Amino acid sequence: MAVKLNEEERKSKLKPLLQEAKWSMVDGRDAIKKTFTFTDFNQAWGWMNQVALAGEKIDHHPEWFNVYNRVEVTWSTHDCSGLSLKDIKMATFCDKTHKTS
Repeated sequence: MAVKLNEEERKSKLKPLLQEAKWSMVDGRDAIKKTFTFTDFNQAWGWMNQVALAGEKIDHHPEWFNVYNRVEVTWSTHDCSGLSLKDIKMATFCDKTHKTS
């Protein structure tokens, strides 16, 4: 079972995502969100497939919304009602794979 991030993890792992990678906190929730933009729908869909397969491997899946070349992603762990290390891992994966798309 996933465990919520503790204060040290929030400082060392979450803070860089918020400050450097431009993720933002979701109002009223312990969750992070970010919008990714691609050249076209095919590129966006291909990236979503990569994220879906990575999430499946660790049994963690995004909340997302896709319109043409834009994908809005939200990460939060329902098992612990907030952010966990799984969210940090998947947000980092999103950023890494977006740069190579």
